[in-house]
Amino acid sequence: MTEPEQLLTVTQRRTPEGPFVLEVKGELDHHSAPLLTEAVAAAPFDEQGVVVDLAGLTYCDSTGITVLVTAYQRSLATGSPLGLAAVGPEHMRVFGIIGLDQIFTFHPSTEAAVSALRR
Repeated sequence: MTEPEQLLTVTQRRTPEGPFVLEVKGELDHHSAPLLTEAVAAAPFDEQGVVVDLAGLTYCDSTGITVLVTAYQRSLATGSPLGLAAVGPEHMRVFGIIGLDQIFTFHPSTEAAVSALRR
């Protein structure tokens, strides 16, 4: 019997430059959101900052958006910088429609986000 395909993966790593990266790949929905919720809760929101790399995000529903807003709220509460990296055009359009383009800081790539947070 084969194992069911995992719809979402979240890879966590500290960069040599300092910021902590959460690399999100797959479908972020009400079934998979707890995985990212746990990663956000475990991430060290500190002065180095956190980058959420969304280059591999293929789908995001309202529950997924709620998890990203939770990360934003945690960054505000801790004073830790937060950046979203490599957001695809379809997700960027949704973020713009619901106004999240007004609260998140977006970067074209994880490398650009890490560089911006190092300053």
